[in-house]
Amino acid sequence: MPRLLGVDIPNEKRIDVALTYIYGVGHTTALRVLKELAIPRETRAKDLKDDEVATLASHLEKSMPVEGALRRLVMQNISRLKEIQCYRGLRHRRGLPVHGQRTRCNART
Repeated sequence: MPRLLGVDIPNEKRIDVALTYIYGVGHTTALRVLKELAIPRETRAKDLKDDEVATLASHLEKSMPVEGALRRLVMQNISRLKEIQCYRGLRHRRGLPVHGQRTRCNART
């Protein structure tokens, strides 16, 4: 099982699908990265060579925040909203929906 950025990606899946197991990498981003690195998207994750795995990891790390860095960035943003006590921060603090969803029948706490 190849390991990219601290995440075990599944062996039997195509590499464009397997990359989406990394937090912060969606399908579009995976296709763009594979195109930039000239790796065919039909390749299975188990068929990747060690140098391809290393280039994938380094390219993902330097091009965008992923995994731990992205999680830390999101948490910092949420804590900033809580500190300045804006409406969205108060909704986060109370555990209620932030983006305007209704609370009459869903979002019961």
